[in-house]
Amino acid sequence: MTTARSHLVDLHARDFCHCISRCVRCALLCGIDLHDGKSHEHRREWVEHGLLELAGLIAVGIHAYAVMSRHLHVVLRIDPLTAEARSPEEVARQWSTCFSPRRMAKPMKRAIS
Repeated sequence: MTTARSHLVDLHARDFCHCISRCVRCALLCGIDLHDGKSHEHRREWVEHGLLELAGLIAVGIHAYAVMSRHLHVVLRIDPLTAEARSPEEVARQWSTCFSPRRMAKPMKRAIS
């Protein structure tokens, strides 16, 4: 069973966090696929660009990162002073920059049997 982040990370401690994100089912994040020889190396730049862009939007400093073929390591530090100094409007604007609002999905029609 997973543990809520609020129980794992103390936002006021200003400690460094080592985070790992892994691909599932042996999927390839970047590199060359040994099965078909196709290169996915272009994704490395996407991930690096995304990390640095997010660091500029949220109150987290990225101190180190490594994009591996099947996983990602990030060493970050939460900056609570920067987070608390932001207005709710600024937080909402930054959130919508990171995550565009989802469009309302049309309800699916059910097949009548």
